[in-house]
Amino acid sequence: MKRRADRHIFQTMLKENDFSRLELRLGACRDNYRYFRGLLEPTTKLLVLVKANAYGHGAVEFAAMMQKERADYLAVAYPIEGMELRRSGISLPILVLTAGTDYYNEIIDSRLEPGIPNIYSLRILCDTLEKRGITDFPIHIKLDTGMHRLGFMTSELQELTDFLKDCKYVRVKSIYSHLAAAEDPESDDFTLGQIKMFEANAERIISEIGYRPMLHILNSAGIERFPAYQHDMVRLGIGIYGISALRDVKLSPVASLKCKVLQVKHLLPSDGTIGYGRHGQIAPEGTDIATIPVGYADGIDRHLGCGRASFSLNGHRVPTIGNICMDMCMLDVTGTNAKPGDTVTIFGEDPTVSELADILGTIPYEIMTSIPRRIDREIIK
Repeated sequence: MKRRADRHIFQTMLKENDFSRLELRLGACRDNYRYFRGLLEPTTKLLVLVKANAYGHGAVEFAAMMQKERADYLAVAYPIEGMELRRSGISLPILVLTAGTDYYNEIIDSRLEPGIPNIYSLRILCDTLEKRGITDFPIHIKLDTGMHRLGFMTSELQELTDFLKDCKYVRVKSIYSHLAAAEDPESDDFTLGQIKMFEANAERIISEIGYRPMLHILNSAGIERFPAYQHDMVRLGIGIYGISALRDVKLSPVASLKCKVLQVKHLLPSDGTIGYGRHGQIAPEGTDIATIPVGYADGIDRHLGCGRASFSLNGHRVPTIGNICMDMCMLDVTGTNAKPGDTVTIFGEDPTVSELADILGTIPYEIMTSIPRRIDREIIK
C-alpha cells in the first residue's frame, strides 16, 4: 500500500476542444506561398489545391487564407468539397478535378468548374446545360500524358475537338495534365516527355477550337524543378503545406499537431504491462507514462507505437510505449517531469511530418490527410 501511495498519479479534467488541435501557422503559409510565387513569372497564375480537407489542414480555413493571399484559383477533388467552400464564403474560382457526372446540377449552382477527362462526362454535362439553357459554361480538359489515371488519350482528341466545335454549351477554360514523377531526377526524361506530349496535344486542341485556354501541367515539384514549363498557370499542392522536392530547400511546416497530457503515472514492474496486447514493458526501475488523447482514429498510425516514434514534450523527445489505441496512446516520459496539461507535439517543427513518414515508409501526404475533422483547426497568426 505504501508503494502505491508513493506513486505519482495525476489526473485532470480538460475541455474537449483542449484535448488536441492542429495549429495552422499563417506566417508559414505566407512564407511558402511567396517562395513558390517567387519562382513564377509575374503573369503566371497560381492555383492552390485544397482537396482532401486541404491535405488534412482544414479546407475552409486554408481556402480563406489563400483567398487573402490572392491566389488565382483553388482546386478540390470532389464536388462536395467545392460546395462546402462556397457555403463558407469562398469566392475564388474552383476547379473540381474529379467531377464525375452525378452532381452537375450542384456544380452549376455552386459556380464550380469541372475537370472533364472523357467524352462520356462531356456529353452528360452538355445535356444538363442544354436543359437549363446555359451556354459557355467553363470546363477544364484533362489530358492523359502518361499518368494513366484520368484524361483524354491522344487517340481520343479528334472525337473531343469535333464535339467541342459543335457545342455552344461549354467553353474550355483550361487544358491540363498531371506529372507522374516530377520530384524524381531519375525520371526526368519521362517527365520531359510528358510535358512535350501535353504541349503538342494542347496545341492540337487549340488549333481545332479556335481560341486559347490556359495551359497547366506543373505540380509543386514541377514548379521547383521544371520552372521553364510553367505555361499559364501552375498547381501548388504539397509545397504550400511545407514539403519541398529539393533537399536544400527548407520550407516552413504550416501544420503542427498538438495535444495535452491527460494523465501521468509512475509504474513499477509489478504493475504488469502497458496497453493492448501487453506490448508496453516497464523498466526495472519503473517507468513514467503519459496518456495523450490521440490515436489511430486521429491519424496516428499504429506502426508508430511500441517506441518506433517519439514526440516532443517539454524540450524532450518521448517515445511511444505500447500499442497505439483508437483514441489514445501512451508515452514514456521518464525523467521529463511531465504533468497533466503539458503540451505534446506529434508533428510540426520537431518531429517533422517527413520524419514520421520515413518511419512508416510512406509520404507526408498520407499522414496529413489522415488527420480527421474531429481535431480542431486553429489558425495562428
